[in-house]
Amino acid sequence: MATFLYQVGRLAFRRRWYVALVWAAVLAAVGLAALKAPGASDEEFSMPGIESQKAFDLMEQRFPGASADGATARVVFVAPSGEKVTATENRQAVEKAVADLGDGAQVASAADPFRAKAVSKDGTTAYATVTYKVAANDLTGASKDQLERAIHTAQGSGLTVEAGGSAMDGGGGPGGAAEVIGVAIAAVVLLVTFGSLAAAGLPLLTALIGVGVSMATILTLSAALGLSTTTGTLAMMLGLAVGIDYALFVVSRYREERGKGRAPQEAAALAVGTAGSAVVFAGLTVVIALAGLAVVGIPMLTKMGLAAAGAVVVAVLVALTLVPAFLGFWPNAVLRRRARRSGRIEDEGTRDNGGSRWARFVLRRPLPVLLLGVVGLGALAVPMTDLQLGMPGDEAKPTSTTERRAYDALAKGFGPGFNGPLTVVVDAKGTAKGDAKGTARGDAKGDAKGDTGPKGAVDTVVKEIGGTEGVVSVSPARFNEAGDTAVFQVVPSTAPTDGRTKDLVTTIRGERPGVEAETGATFEVTGTTALNIDVSDKVQAALIPYLVVVVGLAIVLLLVVFRSLFVPLKAALGFLLSVLASLGVVVLVFQQGHGAELLGVEQTGPIMSLMPIFLVGIIFGLAMDYEVFLVSRMREAYVHGERPGQAITSGFRHSARVVVAAALIMIAVFAGFVGESDSMVKMIGFGLASAVLFDAFVVRMAIVPAVLALLGDRAWWLPKWLDRLLPKVDVEGEALGRRPESGLGSGPESDPEPAGTTGLEVART
Repeated sequence: MATFLYQVGRLAFRRRWYVALVWAAVLAAVGLAALKAPGASDEEFSMPGIESQKAFDLMEQRFPGASADGATARVVFVAPSGEKVTATENRQAVEKAVADLGDGAQVASAADPFRAKAVSKDGTTAYATVTYKVAANDLTGASKDQLERAIHTAQGSGLTVEAGGSAMDGGGGPGGAAEVIGVAIAAVVLLVTFGSLAAAGLPLLTALIGVGVSMATILTLSAALGLSTTTGTLAMMLGLAVGIDYALFVVSRYREERGKGRAPQEAAALAVGTAGSAVVFAGLTVVIALAGLAVVGIPMLTKMGLAAAGAVVVAVLVALTLVPAFLGFWPNAVLRRRARRSGRIEDEGTRDNGGSRWARFVLRRPLPVLLLGVVGLGALAVPMTDLQLGMPGDEAKPTSTTERRAYDALAKGFGPGFNGPLTVVVDAKGTAKGDAKGTARGDAKGDAKGDTGPKGAVDTVVKEIGGTEGVVSVSPARFNEAGDTAVFQVVPSTAPTDGRTKDLVTTIRGERPGVEAETGATFEVTGTTALNIDVSDKVQAALIPYLVVVVGLAIVLLLVVFRSLFVPLKAALGFLLSVLASLGVVVLVFQQGHGAELLGVEQTGPIMSLMPIFLVGIIFGLAMDYEVFLVSRMREAYVHGERPGQAITSGFRHSARVVVAAALIMIAVFAGFVGESDSMVKMIGFGLASAVLFDAFVVRMAIVPAVLALLGDRAWWLPKWLDRLLPKVDVEGEALGRRPESGLGSGPESDPEPAGTTGLEVART
């Protein structure tokens, strides 16, 4: 591996113009293709195998055309204090607003609340549902302006008017500010770490090129592969973070090799051969974690994982080829200014620094450091035992948004369960068959079941569910054209995210066998609330298999990399500690509300269902990044003859500063999303930033050296039978160390300088 990558790095340095032109051509090609490709689809969330999805599929089959994904807006009217919306003036204002709402080319209908009986019992609140002919993403600016004008006009009459629904969705996801903040902080961290503008700018430049290629490719393939508009969010986030980190490690190793007296070309080749090997295996662990998202069984999540894995692969290729090519253009620009001015490069790898001093501190006190790290993370993980999963909706948005105010107004006027009604789909086809069989047999049982017919069966289902404790109201059933399927809505007495609502769904589903035995009809419960409950249950059930698959594959990979039994196990256990601790602080803030106001979280509630899976998948890959980069330098020193304690110190001397810089960059990128107004994006950003903080600074920088110090030589033990089975890969660059030192110096025969440079003169353009 190391020898092959050494040749790749050497070739990229020598043929830098070709490499740069190839990447420029690739970026231009996919960019043009993305501009010409059809737009990404507004794919619906689906999860095969759950009852809610089966009910949706049945509705689509029995009610053709009725389930078109048209946008909706629910406009809520609240009368002034002491008045009612049914008063003459208020009613006229509402009716005028409804007429205005229905006046648009993309509007399918606007329901009058007085005709649709959408007025609260106390007469203070009413709502109008506006249905559009197109999906939310396809609404034109004119349609949205018309909606806002109608609302503004109604507000002028003295009514309080708010609106929610998919038509009010601004597109979702970060709008670019988070990425800008992350890149800005990353630039400062790189500048402090390297002390050179060029060294700081090169990882940023190559990372942006990699992200550009990845995102353009995703946009190009969106229509062909059915990718949704949200698929690229994770790819951009991870592509930017790992792109900077991977380039950072290669540039850092290049500077180290230059400090040993290597000529630029040889230093670049050795950097790719050694640090590049770590990049390859670190990238593989991230790809495994992301591709493993397919285990969960959610198509959207699988596509997001595969798209992000593709972005990571591009980041690895950029680090192995484009970074050494750029080093070929400016071989001395990435060095410190003092070295460029004096013409002398110091070997920073032989001097004491903060990393080596910290390592010696841990070596003197391994047990207290280990206990403090484990107990601290364990304490932070305790709130995770109270984890409640769900899908926060408008109730989790800030009160400054009209969607949240509309949600609160409906809950006050119609009850907390009104915002999350359950949809019941009754399949009464079996009643017709029962009728025919009963008539043919002439038996009493057949007649009893047959006489009910589809309408009678549906009435029985409605009556049974309507009498269930916790149900406030049941809407009239609506039949399809064939008359064998009906749909009606059930309003619970509790809010969508309330645990009692989940119990109600379970109770209603538990009534199905009795209803089916009595009528021959069956039913399924769906709707947004039921869907969220089913998704949460399935994600929880998939979490353990996902962990087993991902952690198992990564342990095997780390066995091959480190030739050690304990190092991979320690890495996996440390990762679990950091993930549990990060989930604990997410629960502490977003569910229990401790410190929520500091992050701008106005409403606490259940944790997003996909959060644990996201956290496990992304953080596992990044945690293994730090493990590979840090421990590979220790392994390299140990293989070259250093004692276990010395090897730990050497590994920290060479890698600690770079790992810290990489972690700070990751934290900056993820923390930038905490500033978003969307509660789910805020939660993801906070969780990822916390997990990186715990894993990099507590697990990798404290627990890992403490465990290795306590194990000593046993840390690198591997049973002989297992050693014979595992393939041999040279990650430490051992084969490169046996090569003749032909790369020392910068003579024209061994390593010609790029045109326009002599000695340490920086190439000027």
